Amino acid sequence: MLDDFFVRALLAAVGVALFAGPLGCFVVWRRMAYFGDTMAHSALLGVGLGFLLGIDMIVGVVSVAFAVALLLVALQRTGLTATDTLLGILSHSALSLGLILVSLMAWLRLDLMGFLFGDVLAVTAAQVGLIWAGGAVCLAGLALIWRPLLALTVSEDLARAEGVPSLRHRLAFMLLMAAVIAIAMKVVGILLITSLLIIPAAAARGLARTPEQMAVIAAATGAVAAAGGLLASLHLDTPAGPSIVVAALVLYGLSLAASPLARA
Repeated sequence: MLDDFFVRALLAAVGVALFAGPLGCFVVWRRMAYFGDTMAHSALLGVGLGFLLGIDMIVGVVSVAFAVALLLVALQRTGLTATDTLLGILSHSALSLGLILVSLMAWLRLDLMGFLFGDVLAVTAAQVGLIWAGGAVCLAGLALIWRPLLALTVSEDLARAEGVPSLRHRLAFMLLMAAVIAIAMKVVGILLITSLLIIPAAAARGLARTPEQMAVIAAATGAVAAAGGLLASLHLDTPAGPSIVVAALVLYGLSLAASPLARA
């Protein structure tokens, strides 16, 4: 019989995986892995500002991540610096600013390791409900922009010619990523969130024949990785967040072996 805390952790991890997988497909298709890291690293700054201003932590994380995304778009338009360089600057700067801000708040007792690497075993019933409710909203938002975002991913020039507003959908996608990072932070931590977005989607890529199939397979792969990683963590006494990521890595390896069969 599983303890209540483990059941809550399992529900939280599976919930995050189910909505991170479909969103991660666009991260893989659009080659935005480094952008995902940048958004994730900015989360710690959002946590610090949330505590400093006395606002909800999720609101702080989403606000800072979206502000970083807007800043990236503005800097890209200047054309003065390459995008990968901008991402590197913003990623490490946001993480460093967050660490400095947290260290300056001497009155704040913060489990920094929990934020960096996750503490899924400590989630409460209310947090589980927030994860599933927030995940449902994120999936609904992704469903609304699925077709235009897919068109922009296939050919941005052609999509623009057909009247698809590029900037609006890019910003909507960035906002969804910010929300997912804020919700998933408790499960796998700031430093590992991008792994949960990318690895299940990468595993699904060689097995799917359509974008919709890939989204479903990515969600299922992430859910299996979440459950398998938590069970491995329970029996091997290993950290829960990293165990989930390693389980996803194992599934990715299996997908590489199975993909030639799927294409046959």
